[in-house]
This record gives sequence, C-alpha cells and structure tokens, in this order.
Amino acid sequence: MATAPAGTLYRGREGMWSWVAHRVTGMLIFIFLLVHVLDTSLVRVSPEAYNAVIGAYKNPIMGLAEAGLVAAIVFHAFNGIRVVLVDFWSKGPRHQRVMLWIVVAVTVILMAGFLPRHLGNVFGGA
Repeated sequence: MATAPAGTLYRGREGMWSWVAHRVTGMLIFIFLLVHVLDTSLVRVSPEAYNAVIGAYKNPIMGLAEAGLVAAIVFHAFNGIRVVLVDFWSKGPRHQRVMLWIVVAVTVILMAGFLPRHLGNVFGGA
C-alpha cells in the first residue's frame, strides 16, 4: 500500500475537526433560522396557533437546545474570524492551530458567563 506524501491529507487533527464543527454549527444555525421564520410567520396566519407553538417551546428541553444554539453561534462566529485570518493573513496558516484553541477558549469563557443565568431561567431558579 502506497503512502500519501506528508501534509496532503487530513489526519484527524485540529484543522479537520474545526472544519467539521464549522459546517455542523452552520447547518444547525440555518435550521434554527428556518424554523424561527416559519413559527414567527404563524402570527399572521393565526395568533392562537402562534401562541400554542411559542408555549410549546417553554420547557427545559428547549431551554437546553437554546443553550446549544448560543454555543453554536458563538463558536461559528469566532471560528469564522479564524478562517478569514487563515485565508487572508500571510501568517495565518502557521498559527491556525493556536487560533483554533483561542476560539475554543473564548467560546468556553463566554458560555461560562451565559449558562448560569440562562439555565437559572430555564429551570426556574432565577
């Protein structure tokens, strides 16, 4: 079995996983926006149906999904900045791995500030 030249294939390192995570979070955000437009448009069709749908969202499972959505948006936004830097900054490719860990750290820090308050509201503690 012939081996590929070094540096030509993803080997499961940070670059590949950030690529996958960026696309997954992008699709999740797109699906949320699609559902959001559809359920918000219900108010024009039937305010009662709109109220029923919005009422169905007020449960802990949807509260946890909201936290996941916020995490996806935060990661996707900062990783997008990292992608731009890798593509357009001459030193970007050299520092892409460090920049990914910075993106992860900033996401964790921001989520650590967001989650206590949000989960307190979701589970009735606030």
